[in-house]
Amino acid sequence: MAELNPIRIALPGASGRMGRMLTRLVAGDAGLTIVSATAAPDDAMVGQDLGLNNHLAEMGVVVGDKAEDLFAPKPQLCIDFTIPEASVRHAELAAAHGVPMVIGTTGLNDEQRQVISACAKKIPIMICANTSVGITLLRQLVEQVAAQLVAGWDIEIVETHHKHKIDAPSGTALALGAAAAKGRGVLLGDVASMNREGARLAGNIGFAVMRGGNVVGEHSVIFYGDSERVELTHRATDRVIFAQGAVRAGVWVVGQDAGLYAMDDVLKV
Repeated sequence: MAELNPIRIALPGASGRMGRMLTRLVAGDAGLTIVSATAAPDDAMVGQDLGLNNHLAEMGVVVGDKAEDLFAPKPQLCIDFTIPEASVRHAELAAAHGVPMVIGTTGLNDEQRQVISACAKKIPIMICANTSVGITLLRQLVEQVAAQLVAGWDIEIVETHHKHKIDAPSGTALALGAAAAKGRGVLLGDVASMNREGARLAGNIGFAVMRGGNVVGEHSVIFYGDSERVELTHRATDRVIFAQGAVRAGVWVVGQDAGLYAMDDVLKV
């Protein structure tokens, strides 16, 4: 029986937490291989072998610092966990080269999302603030519960992350808020309450943010009734779940038509 050729992956942000985790996961999967990787120009990993820098066997992939170099070895997939500006640039290059993408970057603004959406007219792009399978299921549950608990029920979203996280609320918290708003048939932008001064307004969806220590990620959506409450919670104890979800999404998106996809689409299979 002939062996299948492994999916060729381009990995920007190779020196970051997710980049390193993805490197280790891919190294242990015969169906995947990393053919290019980049890091910031001033990063110590630039010019080094990706495998050796992750305490693995030599991979023959030298980490570069130019986005264009990611696509020279003709990858079949790009998995991006970087920063918004970089993700947009990578999406434009991926579209130009016909390479599917998974984007797990958080903090994208509306303009950046529009650029990525335009790129998705040429290639399949799976974009998700949280690639955890558990979080994907949580979003689905939140939408269902919000549709049922309406009159007399208040919604609060509480999220906790490590002290180095930049965006607040997290992209996942906002996605959960959007799911709750969708369940109630409203737009999150019309009902989101980020400033907790004064009494809450009926129908608003409140957000509370906590930062400290090395917390991987905790998200709770709480539905408060007059005499009862319903709590839906997800706690991540290891970042590997995000890398595992990204790899699963990447394998899936390679076979899709051009378009913008979410983790919900991956789980429909």
